[in-house]
Amino acid sequence: MTEKLLAPAIALALLLCASPAAMGQDDGNGIGGPEDSNSYEETGAGIVVDEAVGNEVWTTADSSLHFPAYGTYGDWNTDQIFERRPAITDTIGLQLGWADCDHAMPITGRITSPFGMRHGRHHYGADLKLQTGDTVLSAFAGKVRISRYHRDFGHVVVVRHPNGLETLYGHLSKRLVDVGDEVEAGDVLGLGGSTGRSTGSHLHFETRYLGHPIDPAKLFDLEAGKLRDNCFQITPRTFQTVTAQATGYRVRRGDTLYAISRRSGVPVSRLCKLNRISANNTLRVGQYLKLR
Repeated sequence: MTEKLLAPAIALALLLCASPAAMGQDDGNGIGGPEDSNSYEETGAGIVVDEAVGNEVWTTADSSLHFPAYGTYGDWNTDQIFERRPAITDTIGLQLGWADCDHAMPITGRITSPFGMRHGRHHYGADLKLQTGDTVLSAFAGKVRISRYHRDFGHVVVVRHPNGLETLYGHLSKRLVDVGDEVEAGDVLGLGGSTGRSTGSHLHFETRYLGHPIDPAKLFDLEAGKLRDNCFQITPRTFQTVTAQATGYRVRRGDTLYAISRRSGVPVSRLCKLNRISANNTLRVGQYLKLR
C-alpha cells in the first residue's frame, strides 16, 4: 500500500459521514459482527491527501509525533478497519497502564458471545450486553482512527493507542467522536445500540495488535470490568487461540491450501487427507475444510 501521510490539521477537518440505521430491539442475547474477515477490509468514503502541505513536506518524524504508534504501523489509515500484517514472530511486552486511571472497561455487562468459533467461523471480539443508549467508554487513551457506519458493525469506532494496541467498538446507536479526536481512558465514544448486523443491543468489543486479533478476555476480566494485568505479553501463540480451537475452516476469497496450512498449523498433506482433495485442487469461496 502506497503510504499517504495525513497532517493533523487536515485529519481534524475531515468528518466521515454516518448512514442512518434502524435501532434494534433488546432481546437479552444480542450478538453480531461480520461472518468473515472481508468485512474488515471494506473501505469507506476514502481520503486522499498530499504528502506536501503547502510549501512544507510532511515527514515521518511529523507523523510519529502526531499519530500514536506510527513507528509500529508506518501509516495512519482512516478507511480500512483492520489490515492483517505479517505474522508476529517475537515476544512483545505491551504496557497497558501503570495506574487505575490508565484504563477503563468500555461497558460492564455479561458476555453474550465470546471470542472464538461461532457457527463455523471466527468471531474476533467479545459481545457484551448493554441497553440502547448506554455510554460506551474508551478502554485506553489514544486517537480515533475510524468513526463511521459499516454494513456489519453498524456505527463503529476504532481507537489506536500509543502502545500499538487498537480497540474496536461496534453496533453503537450513536458515535460521539470523529476521526482524529484524542481520547483519554474512560472518555465516552458513543452510545450502545444494535446497528448493523446485530440481533439485539450489545457492544462488539475487539482488541488487536498490528491487525491480529487478541481475545479481549486475556486483557480484561470482562464481566468484572477489571484489567487483568498492567502488562500483557504478546507471543506468536497469542494469535493462534482461535485457530487452535477450530475443527473446520470456511474458505475466503484469496485463500490457498498453503495459506490455510500456515494459519491453522495443519500440514497441507493432512488437509488433503482429511478433505479428500489434492494439493492442486482449486478452492471455492465458502467451501468448508476439516482441520481435525
